[in-house]
Formats: sequence, structure tokens, C-alpha cells
Amino acid sequence: MRLTTDPRTVSGGTAETDGAWLACSGCRSLVYRRRYLRLLNVCPDCGRHGGLAAATRADQLLDAGSPAEIEVPEVPLDPLGFVDQRPYPHRLRDAARDTGSRDAVRCYRGTLHGQPVVLAAMDFRFLGGSLGTAAGEAVTTAAETALDEGVPLLLATASGGARMQEGALALMQMARTSGAMADLDAAGLLTVTLVTDPTYGGVAASFAMLSDIVVAEPGARMGFAGPRVIAQTVRESLPPGFQTAEFLLRHGLIDEVRPRAELRGFLGTALAVACGRAPADWGAGTPDPVVRDPDSLPARPAAARVDLARHRDRPTTLDHLGRWLDGFVELRGDRLGADCPAIVGGIGILDGLPLLVLGHQKGHGTRELVDRNFGMATPGGYRKALRLMRLAAKLRLPVLTLVDTPGAHPGVDAEEQGQSYVIAECLRTLGTLPVPVVSVITGEGGSGGALALAVADEVLLCENGIYSVISPEGCAAILWKSPNAVDAAARALRLNAADLLRLGVVDGVVPEPDGGAHQDPRRASAILRDAVISALSRHRTTDPHDLVRARKRRFRQLGAADTGTDRREPAR
Repeated sequence: MRLTTDPRTVSGGTAETDGAWLACSGCRSLVYRRRYLRLLNVCPDCGRHGGLAAATRADQLLDAGSPAEIEVPEVPLDPLGFVDQRPYPHRLRDAARDTGSRDAVRCYRGTLHGQPVVLAAMDFRFLGGSLGTAAGEAVTTAAETALDEGVPLLLATASGGARMQEGALALMQMARTSGAMADLDAAGLLTVTLVTDPTYGGVAASFAMLSDIVVAEPGARMGFAGPRVIAQTVRESLPPGFQTAEFLLRHGLIDEVRPRAELRGFLGTALAVACGRAPADWGAGTPDPVVRDPDSLPARPAAARVDLARHRDRPTTLDHLGRWLDGFVELRGDRLGADCPAIVGGIGILDGLPLLVLGHQKGHGTRELVDRNFGMATPGGYRKALRLMRLAAKLRLPVLTLVDTPGAHPGVDAEEQGQSYVIAECLRTLGTLPVPVVSVITGEGGSGGALALAVADEVLLCENGIYSVISPEGCAAILWKSPNAVDAAARALRLNAADLLRLGVVDGVVPEPDGGAHQDPRRASAILRDAVISALSRHRTTDPHDLVRARKRRFRQLGAADTGTDRREPAR
């Protein structure tokens, strides 16, 4: 947003045209300066977010009185002796005079909602926020400071790209800053990027997109090449809103879009979850409702279980998370161009325990079911899950998965995008995560699409849930070659709770209210919450190597000849 106090753009011709009024370059509305500043440099009419100086950004994001600038080592100012229409040192001198900064990035220590952080903030006013050696040094210094102090790194980006006046040395800053981000990954420290308008070129293609969480201000543009260059190259009209924050969110490239007034709250919540720690005796007082004796489970025809597992009013993943978690931060997108709505995930706090959650999301009404693809995930959904699994490993967060899907999405596009590969990668990644993993099949557990989120230290099944290699309808069509054999197929597949418990496929069954979870969703959710807390408490203090070994052993034994599998008649 460019704002002007030029009298030619302000009507009235009063003395206030000397600075009391501003004109928004987005909607051309006149804004009273004090109101504009009170709104954090956001136009009250069109919502356009204006640019901020680095120091102002620090004051807005960090707790009052906490920002302390970090000294950044000096670098050679003109490594190439570059001259275009003016000598490069003259441009640097003028930019420093106009902005009060040595270069395009300033670094700060501070706190955000009490959590210590390091902030590197970019200032677009300084030569378009271009990434040169001084800016690269500042970002790298910020990352190294966060590493030394063991605190999260927050990046606020605003850049037109790499600085041409520094040639290949400017290009090298992409690799330099990316290496510094990799060090923070190895140390398990949270990184967050705040994308502001604009963020292009070498900044977008390096440290800006390497953070664990990427949030953008409304309307902020980000991309590798600018829209004019792209349009001229491909000679096509670009789609509406191309490269804006909202466009990026729809295409799975960022996690969230938040207005400036909400950023402190959002970032504070994310920091609290990612950096929080639960007491050693967490979960000790929670009763475990899980049933582990298959003979104690009530009998019900297999076909009736299938109907209950699919009931539209059963609590969904988001229903459960809304009741269980404090400070849930949903994380979206696979960073490769997709955000499948059939899988949701994020970080939150369960009764004081920070954790990462993943789950299939179906919905209740027809519209939501269609929008969520009936809980059938595309490759983008499983790639999103993979991204979050790796984040859990980095931050040492326990993982909870809630499974409810007929299966992975079957379609031409899914096959073209590698559905088989991403499911296989989920199986391998979950199987080797060095953090506790608990999975619950809350409704349908359909084939590999379900198993992709259910390789866990402990696998629970809701009483009226099902878990099978194929749906009864599919089995009847293939083996019986008759739609009338669905009941027989359901019985033969042994897909209900008692049979799965006998087979060792699940470790326990979570009771449901009489008639099914849909009869009393709130109570069903409360019972499941206790079961989840009890399961996580059993595994959360186990050594990571022992966790992985035991998890592999659990699945190694399933179907093996010497496991003593119970082959009694299935429960009816």
C-alpha cells in the first residue's frame, strides 16, 4: 500500500493536506492519519495492508519494551564496484538516510506473549528489500543467534528479489541463508515466516519458504518470478488474485492468512504450543476407558456396525479437536501446490500436552461431505500429512491421528500425482517417527488410505468403527459378484471391533454411548479423549529408539505364523 499526502490527491485544500490525511493507493479513500496508525497501517475502507519499517514491525509483533536490536557484522559495501546510472555506494547512502537502517534487514531479540524469540524483519523501502550480502548476513546472524540461544526464529519478509548490484554474491545469499535454516531444523527449533507484500525472487525461493509455519498478511504477494515477467513469458492472462496470499493458501503453499491485528495472537499461540512442555506425570489421573477383552464387547451384526461407522452424525476430527484442544493452530498445504481438505492437521495443547494432530475429515451435511471429498484424501492430503509428521519429529511433539475414511481418493488425477508413492511414504515415515504415535479409527478405516495414518505405537478403534482391506460392497462385487452379498462379505472380512481385537490389528476398543457415538456426540468425544490421554501417557516418556523398535515389532508380528492368532468364529 502506497500512501500519499500530496495536496493534489487530497480534496478540500485545507491545512490538513500537509500530513493529517492520507490517500490509499488501493481504493483512493482518504484516511485520517491518526486512525490509520491506530489500525496498524491498514486502510479501514479496503483493508489494504501498508508497508512497515523493520523497527515498526518489531514494535508491533513483539511484547512492549522487549525488542533489543542485534548487532550484525559489517560486510563489504560494494564488492563489484558496480555503477549503473549512479554508483552503487550512492544508492546505499541514500537508502540508509531515508530509512534509518544500514540495509534491508534488521534483527531483534524480544519476547512474543512471553516466549523468547529472534526476529529478522525486512524493510522494502531499502532498495526494494533486495537480498544482498548485508541482508544475507543479517538473516544468517539472526538464525545463528536463535540457534545459540535455543529460541524460535521469526522472519518478516518484504523483498523484490536478489540485489543486482552485487551480482553472483547476492545469488549466493539464497544458499547461505538456507543453510542457516537447516541448522535450526537439525536443532529442533521452530521457524516461522510472516509474508508481507511483496515477497519475491531470491527471498521467496530460500529462507522465506523454509519455515515450519508460513503465515501471510491479506493480499500479500509472493512468488519466484513477478506477474509481469510470467505474463510476458507465457503470453497468457493470469488468474484473478494470482500470487496473493489467498491464492497461495488455496494452493497449499502457506498455512494461514491473518490480518495484521490478529498476527500477535496467532503467532503467540503457535509459539506456546510448539515450545510448551507437559509435566512428567501428565495424564496420570485420567481413567482409561479402553476395552481390551473382545468377549466383553456387546454383540451386533457386522452390517449394523458398518452402518454405524458411516453415520453422518458421528463426531468428526474437527468436532473432537474443537472439544479437546486449547490453542489449535491448523496447518495447511503440502507446499507443492495442493491443500486437500479431506485431511486436516495442526498443533494444539491437549490437557497441557503440546502435540501434533492429523485426521481425516468427512463432515456432516451434504455440502461439507462434497467439499471434503467424503474424507477420501488425494496425494496432496498425504503429502500434507508427511510434512506435519516431519514437523512433529523436529519439534519432538507426540502425534495423534484420527482415522475416518472410506479409502484414498480413486481417480486419474490421484494416480498421476503418485497416490501409491505418498501412501507408502506415509507408512514408512510414521513407522520410524522418533516420537509417540497414537491412532484411533473413529469411524471407517478403509484400506491403505486409512493405514497411511495408522502406523502407531497404539492403535485404538471406536466401538462401532470398522477397519478393513476393502469395503463390504467392494468385496461382494469382486468375490461374490453380487450386490446382495454385502452382509456376508462384512461378516467374512471380520472388520468389527471384537474380531479386530482378537486378530491383534487394534490394541483396544473405545466404548461408545448406547446406540452409537451419534446419539451423544459430546459424551462420545469425552470418552475418546480419556482414551487418547491414557494412551499417550503410556508412551510419551519412552526412549525414541525404543519407541521405533517396538512399533516395528508390533507390525512385524501381525499375520506372522508364530503369533498365535485367534481364529475363532467372528462375533456376530
